[in-house]
Amino acid sequence: MKRARIITATAALALATTGFAPAAATAAPDSVVRPITACGDLVRGFALPGAATHVTSAAVVAATGTDPEYCGVQGYVEPAVRFELRLPTKTYAGRYLQYGCGGFCGLINPPAFADCDLPHGGDVAVAATDDGHVGKTPAVVDDGSWGAHDQAARDDFEFRAPHVVARASKAIIQAFYGALPKKAYFTGCSDGGREGLQLAQRYPADFDGIVAGAPAGYWSPLLEFQAWLARANTAADGSPILTAAKLPALHNAVLAACDRLDGLGDGQLDDPRACRFDPATLTCTGPDTPSCLTPAQVAATRRLYSPPTDAHGTLLYPGGELRGSELSWAGWIIGVPETGGLSFARSLADNYLRYLGYPIGTPASTVDTFAFTKREFDRLTPEGVRYNAMSLDLSAFQRRGGKLVLWHGWADQAIPPAGTLDYYQRLTHGRTQNFVRLFMVPSLYHCGGGTTLTEFDPLRELVAWVERGTAPTVVTATGRDAAGTVTRTRPVFPYPQRAVYDGSGSVDDAANFRPAPPAAPVRDVVDWAGNGLYAIPGPVAR
Repeated sequence: MKRARIITATAALALATTGFAPAAATAAPDSVVRPITACGDLVRGFALPGAATHVTSAAVVAATGTDPEYCGVQGYVEPAVRFELRLPTKTYAGRYLQYGCGGFCGLINPPAFADCDLPHGGDVAVAATDDGHVGKTPAVVDDGSWGAHDQAARDDFEFRAPHVVARASKAIIQAFYGALPKKAYFTGCSDGGREGLQLAQRYPADFDGIVAGAPAGYWSPLLEFQAWLARANTAADGSPILTAAKLPALHNAVLAACDRLDGLGDGQLDDPRACRFDPATLTCTGPDTPSCLTPAQVAATRRLYSPPTDAHGTLLYPGGELRGSELSWAGWIIGVPETGGLSFARSLADNYLRYLGYPIGTPASTVDTFAFTKREFDRLTPEGVRYNAMSLDLSAFQRRGGKLVLWHGWADQAIPPAGTLDYYQRLTHGRTQNFVRLFMVPSLYHCGGGTTLTEFDPLRELVAWVERGTAPTVVTATGRDAAGTVTRTRPVFPYPQRAVYDGSGSVDDAANFRPAPPAAPVRDVVDWAGNGLYAIPGPVAR
């Protein structure tokens, strides 16, 4: 659900016949691989079964201070899955990295050359896709009108596009370098995280390692949750009840009540679930000012902290907004001038309910008419299971040696962490697995940004796990100010471990923290309306 304007392997024979690149045991990439053909010669068709591919342009792009010289490839997989692939001409060492997209996609975010802490600069061929459609402006990624009557476009976005782009990219890589990539990786956040989970669940031969950040895997219920956020904070006249001006006082009150629950007053909540702050403590006793909440605002805040339910109390989503995330509600839950006054949650939910959520030809809905009932939840399920990435069967991915790194920000305003925690415990049965790790990042917003920690990227650790067998035991999160200066580093240990201050040195230095077991037994599985969705297999593209 990442918003573009805000957030900004492996046998040649198998690919030749199927387009897959099996992750059989191979030596790690270690030397530069030179092209065997001219960049411009890639402009042609690639007859991949079920994924006919057309390269429409290919040209060498000169090196810059940050990027190597590369062959820039653009093309599409039929019918309309556009992609961009960048192939280093002098520094490629056998790795392929594919990026996921955010929101409803609809545009290609130029793929960046990744820093994987490896010996060759620019050694990773990188690719990205628009997931099979072009979104309308201004926001692009919240437009769903393209899917109102086009099932093929829906199929591409729901499950097909990342898989067929992986096949296309590997075929082009083989044509350019004379060999398949030795290792293939995928990284994405939000919808990109959903794509990563889908790839592990449905297409286990595509990638050796996958990073799935803040995954929107519970897709259909999550879009219903976005409608809940919009409705929970909308007055009868359509105006927002809780306004952006009230968020700083609300957030400061949460910190005052709960910051030290983890034993350290450091401006962040290491596990917000321990916080029981009641917004009623901020109720205005005099004039309505930015430092207090009206009774209506107290009620709206309580609704936002709560998951959506039907009239019988059945949870329609595993969780609500967590305390500590309040500052990030501006823009996502509360419209601000930068978003044209429209909250992104409302825009996403309305486009989904109007154009994407129900089978084509059946009655649709809107945010304002949607009924929070189990019946309506079930009406969204037939199409929703095509988007969802909820299968607990990753056995094929695991058998092939695939590695999965999940991560989520504790202050994520767009996708509450409860779903990821629920999925992880169901998947692992509460026991450490040899192919999957979860990292929970304090104070981090949706896919990035935050109050104290603003960046998290476990790609280096994933590569080390896949290529050197080193399971990640810690990933460092970073906080930067508006000028880009590092203001805090903090270790994040595999969940459910937590970071504990060792008692000396700066609390802004990761070196001064050690891992500790959870303060209480882990009970993350949620009893909710989607209990039956984990066993429903999604469609598979061939």
